[in-house]
Amino acid sequence: MGTVYTVGFSGHRFLMVFNDKRGGWEMPGGKMEPGETPEEAAVREFREEAGYDVRILGTGCLGHCHVCAAIVLDRSDNAPEMITGFFSEIPNEICFEMKEYDTVVPWARSIVTGRADSP
Repeated sequence: MGTVYTVGFSGHRFLMVFNDKRGGWEMPGGKMEPGETPEEAAVREFREEAGYDVRILGTGCLGHCHVCAAIVLDRSDNAPEMITGFFSEIPNEICFEMKEYDTVVPWARSIVTGRADSP
């Protein structure tokens, strides 16, 4: 098992969720369940937390977790667990260190736009 999160794009903007417990914005994600692939967990977590379906286009490993690059599709039938927002830049109030996002968001954008690099 492990953890995974997804950088999901709609056009040039990416979706983030506001985590009340941590007091900031983060990418939808969480723990993988037994037998799940990172991609399956990413789709499930995105649907649960953000209330949107996604199409995973690429997966990378950061050592401490997996990260997926995706395109945001339509709203799912699930009500979102968290407040969602679409951003063109990382907001000031974030849950995790900016240095991770500085690498991961451009990587995910390169996957979505077809100019793939590694995270």
